[in-house]
Amino acid sequence: MTWWHAFVLAIVEGLTEFLPVSSTGHMIIASSLMGISKLEYTKMFTVNIQFGAILSVLVLYWKRFFQSFAFYKKLLIACIPALLIGFLLSSIIDQMLESVLTVAISLVVGGVILLFVDDWFKNDPTHSTPSTKQAFIIGLAQCIAMIPGVSRSAASIIGGLAQGISRKASAEFSFFLAIPTMLAAASYKFITDFLHLDIKDDLLKFNRPKIEAALSQLTVEDLKVLLFGNAVAFVVAMLAIKFFIGFLTKYGFKVFGYYRIIVGVLILVLLAMGVKLEVV
Repeated sequence: MTWWHAFVLAIVEGLTEFLPVSSTGHMIIASSLMGISKLEYTKMFTVNIQFGAILSVLVLYWKRFFQSFAFYKKLLIACIPALLIGFLLSSIIDQMLESVLTVAISLVVGGVILLFVDDWFKNDPTHSTPSTKQAFIIGLAQCIAMIPGVSRSAASIIGGLAQGISRKASAEFSFFLAIPTMLAAASYKFITDFLHLDIKDDLLKFNRPKIEAALSQLTVEDLKVLLFGNAVAFVVAMLAIKFFIGFLTKYGFKVFGYYRIIVGVLILVLLAMGVKLEVV
């Protein structure tokens, strides 16, 4: 992977991670068109740069993270469903992630749903803080995004709207919920899929020789590219979040619905033409 590849993927990650358009679909197109989708390092890189996106939320909303204990309690409760389902159904989820066709269909179906969300929730509620029960239901809605191509942010935001939370508040809670959810998922994938370490036998028991051997796979150049990618994803994600909040409040979801349909159809057309697309 070159620095240019890292730059493009980081921009794609930063732009799409918090928008209701599915970062997975965009990563498939970008990495496949650049011819780097089969590389082991590419898979690790696309997981790792999520940390830069996570950091953007912490920086933008840092004041919110000095709130009462109730704020963290709601986040914890909301992320529990994803952690449990992700752990129990990890093999099934991994199998689905191998299917580019599943991603394309999910993009189109999700896009069609977004076309009608604004009509379903015409009167934007004024509730700005989810209750503990509402947070849990939003967390359940987020689990739908374990189907590749279903946007995590779209699922959780719609889950918030269905609970009577305003668009702005639903989007912001979705951003907050991304921190523990993405942090856990990205860390797990990095440790198990790239470093090939067993969390119980290697990490918890601190198998030092195996841990050191795994980490030795990363060269100084690799680390530089990773830091660069995270920095780019961080800046782009900050801009995307600021844009999304204003756009969503004023215009709603319909534009994102049309966009998802276009991307999904594009992937289907490429598959029909025999273009080999790989899930990263």
